[in-house]
Amino acid sequence: MVRTVMCFGDSNTHGTLPMRQMSGSGRLGPDERWPGVVAEKLGPGWRVIEEGLPGRTTVHDDPIEGAHKNGLALLPALLETHRPLDLVVVMLGSNDLKVRFAVTAEDITASMRKLVRAIHASDAGIDGKPPAVLVVAPLPIRESGLFGTMMAGGEDKSHRLAALYAQMAEAEGAHFLDGGKVAAVDPEEGLHFGASEHAKLGTAIAGKIAGITF
Repeated sequence: MVRTVMCFGDSNTHGTLPMRQMSGSGRLGPDERWPGVVAEKLGPGWRVIEEGLPGRTTVHDDPIEGAHKNGLALLPALLETHRPLDLVVVMLGSNDLKVRFAVTAEDITASMRKLVRAIHASDAGIDGKPPAVLVVAPLPIRESGLFGTMMAGGEDKSHRLAALYAQMAEAEGAHFLDGGKVAAVDPEEGLHFGASEHAKLGTAIAGKIAGITF
């Protein structure tokens, strides 16, 4: 039996490389991105679907980048598109730290709760049941480089997300992994990370998935 996992995230699921200028950005190859690492580690008994959109938020329409960045708005369509799913891995929250959204770490956690509940309320799993959920706390950011001003005040909030996400995940019956314990963002750019860190994160996520009973 082949199991299916959907990785739902933002640019750090998409594989965006650390950016030195705003005009264009590179992307890691399929095998280098953390979902690709997960697929390699789990082996042929798993199908891993990448759904990483740069700029994706938890629940917010972005007034600058567009309403399509709203994760909650798009999630039902993706669940229906890719079902049946055994597991949905959700790593979001970094873009909510942008100054334009003016939200607290608690607000971001409440938004993640909405995503978890939407998955648990769906029939996108096996035999019309909901898929399991793995919440991954995003890597803490740094207020540096190109995104320093855009993320002003976000660094401290980002360090609080793991503990808050862990509490939320336990209350909602979801699995949890702290991404910041296994990998780190590029210190100069502050938001994205390269292939070596994707390898660490993907390996940790694969290990967590392997320990889940379905």
